[in-house]
Amino acid sequence: MPDARFFQSLEPLSVSLLAERIGGQVVRGGDRIISAVAPLASADQNAVAFMADRKFAESLTHTKAGCVIVPEAAVSAVPEGIAVIQSREAQAAWARASALFHRSRTLDGAAYPADVCEDDSVVLSPGVVVGQGARIGRGTRIGANSVVGPGVQIGRDCLIGPNTSVGFALVGDRVKIYAGARIGEAGFGAAGSSTGPIDIPQLGRVILQDGVTIGANTCIDRGAYGDTVIGENSKIDNLCMIGHNCVLGRNVLMAAHSGLAGSVIVGDNVMFGGQAGVGDHITIGDGARVAAGGGVLADVPAGETWSGYPAKPIRQFLRETIWVSKQATKKKIKESDG
Repeated sequence: MPDARFFQSLEPLSVSLLAERIGGQVVRGGDRIISAVAPLASADQNAVAFMADRKFAESLTHTKAGCVIVPEAAVSAVPEGIAVIQSREAQAAWARASALFHRSRTLDGAAYPADVCEDDSVVLSPGVVVGQGARIGRGTRIGANSVVGPGVQIGRDCLIGPNTSVGFALVGDRVKIYAGARIGEAGFGAAGSSTGPIDIPQLGRVILQDGVTIGANTCIDRGAYGDTVIGENSKIDNLCMIGHNCVLGRNVLMAAHSGLAGSVIVGDNVMFGGQAGVGDHITIGDGARVAAGGGVLADVPAGETWSGYPAKPIRQFLRETIWVSKQATKKKIKESDG
């Protein structure tokens, strides 16, 4: 279930009414009542999940969901006792269902400082707006014109720079977030449908553990359903992008202009050079390094250094680079002799 501090739960619906509103067809279980959405792996009897790709077939057979949305070919694979909605665009239908059951809490008014600040040591600079239900720990300073969304929890001795926004987030102690950073915006997710792409509601959070530093104008998206996590004492430079559901370990260093696509798993003590990029659902092991400008499209084992595009172990990259350079030189010599 999405965190109630950040998301409001709306009225439950029967499977029949849900199917009507999302453009699906009830196969069985139309009278069942559903009150939430969730992924197949974590859904319970009150939630609706979906399967649009055969690679999740095993998750479908083990799901505890009360209802699933599936294409026609997968109907027979749904376990008995689970309500079924058939749809040609299962993910888009689930995205529509998300909007029926959950709504993001909005910043409708500013809270009184006494209601959100732990004590008088908290400094709210001119123009700061803090939403209802937020909490700001002792010794924290928030720069001018920054916005702290409803329900956000910020620890002690933090520094939030000017013109920063923090929403849907749990922030530890001694965290620094520099000017213009955007924490907790919706992740980039869209589902194809007959009417065009549909935004997939992002129902997760951002968790910044103790001692994290976030550079100016860096963006960290909240999770699609789970959390985006930045591990203890990690340091993120300016103008970086971290997609939804990424999980970074402790002491990670990321230089400017680097970017992680969604659901990247990064171990402890990993280093990224400037403008490094990582594709979605990649795992990078403890102590690995990605050289500046590297484009990672495969898992990186612990302790290795990768470089190039597509990135590969650095010794292999250098050998190939030298070989290509020699071949180019030979070709120039032949052309000059001719």
